[in-house]
Amino acid sequence: MFTGIITAVGQIKSAQAKGDGLQLIIEVPSGYLDDVALGDSIAIQGACMTATKFEGNTFALDISRESLNKTVGLDKIGPVNLEKALRLNDRLGGHLVSGHVDGVGEVFHFAPVDQDAYGSWLLRIKAPIDLAPFLAYKGSIVVNGVSLTVNTAEDVDGACIVSINLIPHTLQSTTLGKLKTGDRVNLEVDLIARYIARMLNKS
Repeated sequence: MFTGIITAVGQIKSAQAKGDGLQLIIEVPSGYLDDVALGDSIAIQGACMTATKFEGNTFALDISRESLNKTVGLDKIGPVNLEKALRLNDRLGGHLVSGHVDGVGEVFHFAPVDQDAYGSWLLRIKAPIDLAPFLAYKGSIVVNGVSLTVNTAEDVDGACIVSINLIPHTLQSTTLGKLKTGDRVNLEVDLIARYIARMLNKS
């Protein structure tokens, strides 16, 4: 389990074929791996992965073809959001996150909020329509591993349009500040909303 609070930005240094998937080597800030053991879970761009090898300030992970087919941003060199698995005595600063990507969305608007003295940006994403029942005003969503609050969610032309405000700290501390129109992003809906929807469908 995770919280959607990014603990570091790492860098995929290599992505080599392994079986039907890839082996990734990820470089992290100095000291980041001090409390991480072999087999521990780390979320990469919102996808839960297992650390399989350590060397200096890098760790390796194996990613299957299934995971590659269901996510974006894990098959090439570049920066990635990282979060270590939640401990039971940790603060829950974001919301409960499983690290299982529910769908891939597309950025179609990302710009500064007009007349916002604090430097916030408005992010609008086209999410798959099948995620719409789980997205609600002031509900939670995970974008590339980051826990965020939904400002609006509306169904338009076969997609669910989600609007989110990003504060400067989020822009500076995650990879979200590098987004641009047309980029695809990993999305995870609220875990509790998913279970409630399942229970309601059973009644």
